[in-house]
Amino acid sequence: MGFSSIITLIVSIVTIINILLAILVVFIERRDIGTTWAWLMILFFIPVVGFLVYLFFGRQLKQKNFYKLTVEESDYLEGAADEQIRQIKQAEGLDESRLVQKYGHMLLMNLKSSTSLVTTDNDITIFNDGEEKFDALFQDIRDAKKEINIQYYTIQRDLLGKKLRDELTKKAKEGVKVRVLYDEIGSRKITKSFFKNLIAHGGEVEVFFPSIVKFINPRLNNRNHRKLCVIDGNIGYIGGFNIGKEYLGMVKKFGYWRDTHFRMIGEAVDQIQGRFILDWKEATRQKETHLNEFLFRTEKNQGTSPVQIVASGPNSYTEHIKMMYLKLIMNAKKSVYIQTPYFIPDASFLDACRIALLGGVDVRIMIPNKPDHPFVYWATLSYAGKLLEYGAKILIYENGFLHAKTIVVDEEVASVGTTNIDERSFSLNFEVNAIVYDEKVAGQLQDMFLQDTEQSSLLTTERYQNRSTFIKFKEAISRLLSPIL
Repeated sequence: MGFSSIITLIVSIVTIINILLAILVVFIERRDIGTTWAWLMILFFIPVVGFLVYLFFGRQLKQKNFYKLTVEESDYLEGAADEQIRQIKQAEGLDESRLVQKYGHMLLMNLKSSTSLVTTDNDITIFNDGEEKFDALFQDIRDAKKEINIQYYTIQRDLLGKKLRDELTKKAKEGVKVRVLYDEIGSRKITKSFFKNLIAHGGEVEVFFPSIVKFINPRLNNRNHRKLCVIDGNIGYIGGFNIGKEYLGMVKKFGYWRDTHFRMIGEAVDQIQGRFILDWKEATRQKETHLNEFLFRTEKNQGTSPVQIVASGPNSYTEHIKMMYLKLIMNAKKSVYIQTPYFIPDASFLDACRIALLGGVDVRIMIPNKPDHPFVYWATLSYAGKLLEYGAKILIYENGFLHAKTIVVDEEVASVGTTNIDERSFSLNFEVNAIVYDEKVAGQLQDMFLQDTEQSSLLTTERYQNRSTFIKFKEAISRLLSPIL
């Protein structure tokens, strides 16, 4: 076979592969139109490289039974959700508080889209400082008697990561069941060998979507961004803090780290536990592990905060958390206060903010004054600037780095969790939020927002319009890249 024949054969094979991938993208994966056209262009204009890019960044996760639930587990989850849907529609059985009744439409949406059960007996402590959060977490770990389940996107190989590992190892030596789950990309500086002493004493450590070999990961684009901890099935943590010294304000680049995290006691802990176990099942592929074996908290708490734990991910049929955000904003009557490190919304989110602003709602968005990712920072500034002309108040947090993912609406209902306002969090990453229907908790979060306002500068229309040409150029490039940031 001559050289020209070999080249012709290679071109033919590449063309066939491209056609097959195009059929997959268009007819099987059922993506939105914009994404479909983008992948078709990549496949046809850069055939070989485009194929590799697709393998690492383009493949969608299967949506049907991603977590490989048994029939019994599916019935258990869906049956509980169906019963609550019936109760809400018939106005019976659930908490009769004014807010639960007022936000019945939100409860139903989260139940239907994410099987997010409504729990009504929760006590919530809010942390916005790393030292306070980790002091509480480590004390709860020391007091554990039975089981500790920990899941973080990032665990650093530094003093905080080592302290967590050592505290967990002590509990494993005492006979406490310890499970640790971390994300391969978010925790790329560690390996299981970091936990070898914990594992030697019976602790279990797993990696979510591990690499085939170092730096070669077919799920590079789909990461588990959740941060959860459940202790003895009674205490749950959920929010924005990861494990690393930067979260204690010990990295000069970031300065003080401003984040938001919940510590919960009550029925919502069961829902956090369930979310952890689903991810654990996927990471371990332990088919014999049954979800309801881990939902063992049976004591009724005396708390009064109604909560739903809402999860979303690339395995979801709909963008659950984004829809929750949109509904919160669209139903606001007085105010919407948002804190986010990344503000790269899609058209629907921008429209929701515009509609609220045009309806007289006080919309305030607080973003960081410094980047942890440069392109993300300039895209954030660009999108925030788009809302100035509609009357939004854009606040630039000046006291370090703002990493909180918080929305407070009408000082009545609030969401805290792991979800940023960007396409990555909405559709590519595994995320989880707690939505709280409690004026006391919402009021505390709003007070924290107002306190942060005192350490923030206002991005006025004049200030934004007078930015340099170079900044405008960086914003333009970052907006172009925003769908993949």
